[in-house]
Amino acid sequence: MIKAGIIGATGYAGEELVRLITQHPQAELVCLTSQSYAGKDYDEVYSSYSHLSYVCEEEDIEKMADICDVIFLALPHGVASKKINNGILERTRIIDLGADFRLQDIDTYEKWYTTHYSKDILPEAVYGLCEINRDKIKGRRIVANPGCYTTCSILSMYPLVKEGLIDNSSIIIDAKSGATGAGRGLSLANHYCELNESVKAYKIASHRHTPEIEEQLSYAAGEDIVINFTPHLIPMDRGILATCYANLKGKYSYADIKAVYEKYYGRERFIRLTNEGVFPETKWVKGSNFTDIGFAIDERTNRIIVIGALDNLFKGAAGQAVQNMNILFDIAENTGLDYVPIFPA
Repeated sequence: MIKAGIIGATGYAGEELVRLITQHPQAELVCLTSQSYAGKDYDEVYSSYSHLSYVCEEEDIEKMADICDVIFLALPHGVASKKINNGILERTRIIDLGADFRLQDIDTYEKWYTTHYSKDILPEAVYGLCEINRDKIKGRRIVANPGCYTTCSILSMYPLVKEGLIDNSSIIIDAKSGATGAGRGLSLANHYCELNESVKAYKIASHRHTPEIEEQLSYAAGEDIVINFTPHLIPMDRGILATCYANLKGKYSYADIKAVYEKYYGRERFIRLTNEGVFPETKWVKGSNFTDIGFAIDERTNRIIVIGALDNLFKGAAGQAVQNMNILFDIAENTGLDYVPIFPA
């Protein structure tokens, strides 16, 4: 059994990790920590766990490194780089759900986030987008688990960029997120009366996931890519829908483009390509590790419109983290993740 620990287990992504590890047939949750609820029974925070006897512990990452085969960090951005060092990595593996190890360009990270405190180990981190970097993830000591917006956006556009079918300077991504994407902390913008019956764009031309999407698509293209990315907050609990636009370089049929997506994703367990004229909806992926992708070609403008959908807490956070764990420990990638989406919910 893989002995797993979770730091930050009482946030939304942390709770989803607890749920998945608890039900994982080859993993055992041996330690979970919470800064806000240390010493409390876990079911005092989430009553859905009243049948289990988990206790929120004070964080001691040095102790955890000695008893855990893998530690998940479900922490705010800018915290993980203060905690991880070579001594920790010599004893355990790290899967970080924050942004601290996602960007390899340190100047870009510090421009969009904050000071990085583990520059010496940053080059060792691998970007844990499983369907693209699977072979790079194997054998690593530290995995940077991608976020929800980035996973949906990159997976949606990757085949087109990789095959050079679009004008890379024309990429526009318009994405919507459920409220859990903002985390569990109290915020006026997330109060029911502020959020309900409204849709709003935020952090226009300044969202911190922009350089992450750009960096990964640039690797695929072999050239620097700059995009427009605009996120929106919508009044639902969970889900990401990314609508992506780009100019095609030539005249392609639906079958031409579908063949390209099949080339990259046709055998992927957790990517589902929709049929022609059918476009993903967040309710189709809720409570699952699936990313659904569909597209249409606008013959009038010779643009392609790609729609991607995923559950931000599952494939966009905890589910992908477990998928990364499975790869790290060389077990079947879908172990503990074969959940059929919940409907209705």
